[in-house]
Amino acid sequence: MTKNDFHISLEFYIGSGKWRCTDIGTRVIVAIKLDRDDPSWYAGPPYAVVEDVFDEFDMGGCSLDPDEFF
Repeated sequence: MTKNDFHISLEFYIGSGKWRCTDIGTRVIVAIKLDRDDPSWYAGPPYAVVEDVFDEFDMGGCSLDPDEFF
């Protein structure tokens, strides 16, 4: 995927699981990992879980298709 494929609240997958885009910068996106059972952890911002930054190298490993990883 490229930066233009992302939008805020888009859910996508990488090898470590399911993620949700929370912000889009000039050259990066920010996302939270969706690995908690309690949905209140994902109410935000601010979020109760860590937001991670994905640069252009990380975005290439992202997919909308979970079958690519699981």
